[in-house]
Amino acid sequence: MSVPVGSQVENPRPASPSPVPQRPAPRNDPAAWRQKFPGLALPGLVWYAIFTVGPVVAMFVIAFLRWPGMLVDPGFAGFGNFRDVFADPVFWDALRNSAVQIAVGLPVMIVLAFLLAFYVVRKPRGHQVLRFMLFVPALISAPATALMFYSLLNPDGLVNGVLETLGMSGRAWLADEATALPSLIVIDLWAGIGYSAVLLASRLDSVDEEVVQAAMIDGAGNGRLAWGIYWPIARDFIGVVAMLQFLSILFSSAQNVLLLTKGGPGTSTTTLSYLIYQKAFVDADLGYSQAVGIVLFVLGLAGMFAIRRLLRPTH
Repeated sequence: MSVPVGSQVENPRPASPSPVPQRPAPRNDPAAWRQKFPGLALPGLVWYAIFTVGPVVAMFVIAFLRWPGMLVDPGFAGFGNFRDVFADPVFWDALRNSAVQIAVGLPVMIVLAFLLAFYVVRKPRGHQVLRFMLFVPALISAPATALMFYSLLNPDGLVNGVLETLGMSGRAWLADEATALPSLIVIDLWAGIGYSAVLLASRLDSVDEEVVQAAMIDGAGNGRLAWGIYWPIARDFIGVVAMLQFLSILFSSAQNVLLLTKGGPGTSTTTLSYLIYQKAFVDADLGYSQAVGIVLFVLGLAGMFAIRRLLRPTH
């Protein structure tokens, strides 16, 4: 067959190769298994499972037992411990005291710590020494702190001595229902403000100096720099510090109560964490104590979620 002159023969395009379907990796593929294996994190995960998850599970188990002491065989109590807890007026006093301690102490602590951190990052004269001095309360043990404040707040202590010099009458700060809990809040503030300020200052140091200089050129003073520049940028980290201090106040208040007031006078300084200690180690009612522990656990989760929502990043 002859081809007409001037006609063009179109070369058919080569067919594109069809994609080769990839076979899924076999279940026992060593490479896929190594990718999922935690590797160097395995010891930490094992430690976390044994010493963190394990005690939490044990707390939930003991809360449903009637267990009057470690040397006595426990029996099943069901929800009896929780009924005892919610019917106990001491529990409600402890809940109120813990709520007041957090509602008053935590906001004051975070605001003052932020202002101190802002002052430090502006690098005034002696700011390096100030950073160290702010960290000093964290280096003092709880018994030493309690002894120091007992010497300040007892009826013959330094605070009353200063008040008498000024012509005012002193009082038994730790033995008065009106002042015992506020005194413990002051101790929490003394211990937490400096430590929190050091943590916040480490975050504020990373704020872009060009942003700060631009705001200063626009006429921003220290108040606008602090609340309009540094606070929004460091808001997420401020939330982390607030959660740490929230948990510290909620779960660690028992040490100061034990060392200074023993929950008194009456129940004016009994907090939830101290109530757990008292029921477990003094009254030998392990089921009751762990039922309170579950309430404290739930409150801790709820408080962390609320702080995270309140101080979540806005940029």
